[in-house]
Amino acid sequence: AHGDMIIVRYADDLVAGFEHEDDARRFLDAMRERFEAFALTLHSDKTRLIEFGRYAAANRKARGLGKPETFMFLGFTHIYGKSRRGSFLLQRKTRRDRLRTKPQDIKGELRRRMHQPIPVQGKWLRQVITGHFAYYAVPANGRALSAFRYYVTDLWRRTLRRRSQRDGFTWDRMTKLADDWFPQPRILHPWPQQRFAVTHPR
Repeated sequence: AHGDMIIVRYADDLVAGFEHEDDARRFLDAMRERFEAFALTLHSDKTRLIEFGRYAAANRKARGLGKPETFMFLGFTHIYGKSRRGSFLLQRKTRRDRLRTKPQDIKGELRRRMHQPIPVQGKWLRQVITGHFAYYAVPANGRALSAFRYYVTDLWRRTLRRRSQRDGFTWDRMTKLADDWFPQPRILHPWPQQRFAVTHPR
């Protein structure tokens, strides 16, 4: 590459970033050829070349184009954003499809656990939410964390109402029950520049 570049890979998913567009196009062509040598192909829906980064918005605006595209990687939608000072800020949001499918999995498991005591259900749901937050609680993703906690609370309320003809689980009661068992949504991970701001004796 003639300019700076970076590759972030996990298993068979990767994102490659290039300072210059011609480097990105040469890399994509070379990768297609390499895959073809092993009778493999790149996933047509997931393989895209997009303009992203701190200069993307200004460059696209100068050419009369809209906002920079987003891309999905490892459960997050990565979005071009701005800080309060107006500089480039990478924002990561939980993918919308993950926010829909995960509660459906929880709903099915809650049906199986419907007649368990409330403390047993609460302990299990707390583990589920804690695990979700441990991965998705990144900066700028607070709204998605709150939405997930709300969805789980509502699913629990519906489950408890189904198992008794005498419905005493109002939303106020469920809010208190959730506060007793569920962690509050809060950001657990630092910004990347804080995480990698380390010193070395050399």
